[in-house]
Amino acid sequence: MAVSPAERAEQLHAEQRLLVKADTDIEQGWQRVRNQEDLVRELEASGHDARQAQRLVELMKQTLVEWERHRKLIIQRINFLEREVSSGPPKAS
Repeated sequence: MAVSPAERAEQLHAEQRLLVKADTDIEQGWQRVRNQEDLVRELEASGHDARQAQRLVELMKQTLVEWERHRKLIIQRINFLEREVSSGPPKAS
């Protein structure tokens, strides 16, 4: 069953909303990483063992890399849907 232009347009809008959310989540995630790095430095400066805190920073960074990969997939989907929407319905022969 073919997808109608209206359905494609709605899919496009949904993906665009997901992209905005992804951008926000990623920026907030990097801010959390920076905050955690500050805490690690404070722990180290006061002579505490910060290995677990540093491990958390690395896990947070790995998670954000995956979020950024997902963001790229959202962009690819948006580009596809934009082409579909702009091309309009198939022409009858």
